[in-house]
Amino acid sequence: MSSTTEGRPRGLVRHLPNALTCLRLAAIPVFVWLLATSDDGQSVAAAIVFGIAAVTDWLDGRLARRYGVQSRFGRLVDPLADRILIGSALVLLWYHDRVPLWAVVLIFARDLVLISGLAAAADRGYELSVIYLGKAATFVLMAALWLIMVTPPSADWPLVMLYVGIGLSLAAGIVYLITVPRAVRAARGGEGPSRAS
Repeated sequence: MSSTTEGRPRGLVRHLPNALTCLRLAAIPVFVWLLATSDDGQSVAAAIVFGIAAVTDWLDGRLARRYGVQSRFGRLVDPLADRILIGSALVLLWYHDRVPLWAVVLIFARDLVLISGLAAAADRGYELSVIYLGKAATFVLMAALWLIMVTPPSADWPLVMLYVGIGLSLAAGIVYLITVPRAVRAARGGEGPSRAS
């Protein structure tokens, strides 16, 4: 097989992970409308859109790693899309009285601190590298929110999963706050951008 032929699959999929990330962002307004207009925050249609968006989060990362087409755009926008998707779901489910206000406040406060800190660190040569704890937290949060959307308001057990996801998310945030300053110091002392492991 020639090098040209070997390069075709790579060329075809080079932009696919970023396209999936953009698709997830485009699905958010549709999801917001479906959930906002639902009765008591229970909506199969909103859950379907949310589930598809969540699957693209897993798929774009897998494709990027498999074909070695990770990009700066993906590293920055992919987690941002996750935060917008999860944040919008939390706010709307709180509006429908399905999740407590403190859960929304904790997640938004955690994200605000991290985004502010990482934005400042990026100016000093740090690039975000998502850790496995953060990925686990995102998965549990998305699964819990999806379950809340497809169950009646009388079902409390999905909230237990949500609280676990919040705990994992806060733990991941603490890890980021510990590792980012170290990565920034390493970037100052070394060559090129540094990433937390």
